[in-house]
Amino acid sequence: MTSIASSESRPVPASSPLAGWAKLPPEYAIPPLAPSLEQSRAYCERLARSHYENFSVASWFLPARLRQHFFNVYAYCRISDDLGDEVGNPAASLLLLDQWQRELDACYAGSPRHPVFVALAETVRKFEIPQHEFSDLLAAFRQDQTITRYQTFDDLLGYCRNSANPVGHLVLYLCGYRDAERQKLSDYTCTALQLANFWQDVSVDYEKGRIYLPLESLRRFGVTEEDLTANRNTHAFCEMMRYEVARAREWFERGLPLVSKVEKELAIDLELFTRGGQEILNAIEKLGYAVLGRRPSISKSRKLVLVARAALGKLL
Repeated sequence: MTSIASSESRPVPASSPLAGWAKLPPEYAIPPLAPSLEQSRAYCERLARSHYENFSVASWFLPARLRQHFFNVYAYCRISDDLGDEVGNPAASLLLLDQWQRELDACYAGSPRHPVFVALAETVRKFEIPQHEFSDLLAAFRQDQTITRYQTFDDLLGYCRNSANPVGHLVLYLCGYRDAERQKLSDYTCTALQLANFWQDVSVDYEKGRIYLPLESLRRFGVTEEDLTANRNTHAFCEMMRYEVARAREWFERGLPLVSKVEKELAIDLELFTRGGQEILNAIEKLGYAVLGRRPSISKSRKLVLVARAALGKLL
């Protein structure tokens, strides 16, 4: 298997898909020899703590025995997402995602080389996680390279089934839950989080050539792609966003019963992320749903309130 590192060492034409590899952090490279388990665990923890501030916040509420496993899963998700979203060349991304898939296959076969998969192999064995939960994510990232529009809301939900819902399943596996009922409730929450991120990033995604707003919604409300191009927050666009935000809120509500069906440590994290997603929707509402040309965000003070509330829940 050709590694990312060896491919980067050769000059490639600017027009070649291989040129996209230069945009990836060098530490993502697949090494010729597998590192030790200790080195691999440290790699995953470093990646998790340095790439996502909210992960460090959430990890305060995780049992110590689970933190390393969450680091391992997060590191896998982080690099997978970057391979699909940060290369800037669909053909190159597809090549890299295929390589990542082969490393995942090697992980389950007992012969991985990348530190993420060396560490992840321990997690997979301990919690008996099916391989498809990891490979479904790669299917979604491949889809992003070839599909940039979704005709219906059901089409978008189909994408979320691979891009978001497996993450919830992985969390449940790590916490000892394998049943279909909890997975279904988790799917509601993860889909809602994905929708909230889409509605927060309408302009960001459009700059990447993607529209996650269902095209049937654009037609229904009389919104054109030219409105997105020109960042025209028309009355029609804002009414459409009001409708889409309400749909996301409904999915959050469907998932909330999961909080009462898991142990306290996980319940705190679930509530923290659910409330965080709902706060994104609140931020969109406060802008009058005029998200084109701007990215609604949660203020630091509001984040502190959410974390404080979660911490209080742990003490009660």
